[in-house]
Amino acid sequence: MKIRIDKFLSTQAIATRSQAKEMLRAGRVLVNGTPVKAADLKVDPEGDEIRVDGRVYGYQEHLYLMLNKPQGVVSATDDKVHRTVLDLVPPELRRRGLFPAGRLDRDTVGFVLITDDGEFAHNILSPRHHVPKTYEAGLDGPIGENELSVLAQGVVLGDGTKCRPAELTVLQSGERPLIQIVIVEGRYHQIKRMFAAVGRRVLTLKRTKIGGLALDPSLKEGDCIAISPSNLEKIQMKTNSLTEDGED
Repeated sequence: MKIRIDKFLSTQAIATRSQAKEMLRAGRVLVNGTPVKAADLKVDPEGDEIRVDGRVYGYQEHLYLMLNKPQGVVSATDDKVHRTVLDLVPPELRRRGLFPAGRLDRDTVGFVLITDDGEFAHNILSPRHHVPKTYEAGLDGPIGENELSVLAQGVVLGDGTKCRPAELTVLQSGERPLIQIVIVEGRYHQIKRMFAAVGRRVLTLKRTKIGGLALDPSLKEGDCIAISPSNLEKIQMKTNSLTEDGED
């Protein structure tokens, strides 16, 4: 399978499409030892040696994207009414089989992982693997230590469901507090239902981190970038007490 050299550089998280063109013009990209400058040159990612600034880059079988989801966009592959997260993937990063690994509500913003790797998605979504997800929740009113303690110990939802313990940090106090909350589950509307169980309504919600990988602060809402192999490893890192070995 041959693809354009600029697409290879962008899908392998080596450079953005615009950065790739600059690298090519500067002679920083070599294919089989020969500098190339044409962005539309077709290469064989598995057979050709592709070197950038002296470093050889291999081909990554699957694609992993970090999307900063805006409000109003649904976490689905297809929707006849609303824009989907896949609609926001730029042409140079598109490939067959992409899907969102996990869902955010339509009015929730932040980090959505998009991939074509079903096994990896299963591993980060399954509660058995204890991959934490970090959110920032803006509430409709003050919240006390007692309520935070109930959430931290594992609140019981309105339907009787018992949640796993959560980690909470008050980022901003007052009449409209901002709370960081880390959970290892992904129940339907879970965070909104958790705060509702202690008498608070969530006004804004943003996912800021999956595992040990934080949403890139320079990534604008609606934009996405390829995740490098080194950053991909951070997603499955166990980074807090909710993921300690020996937890049931």
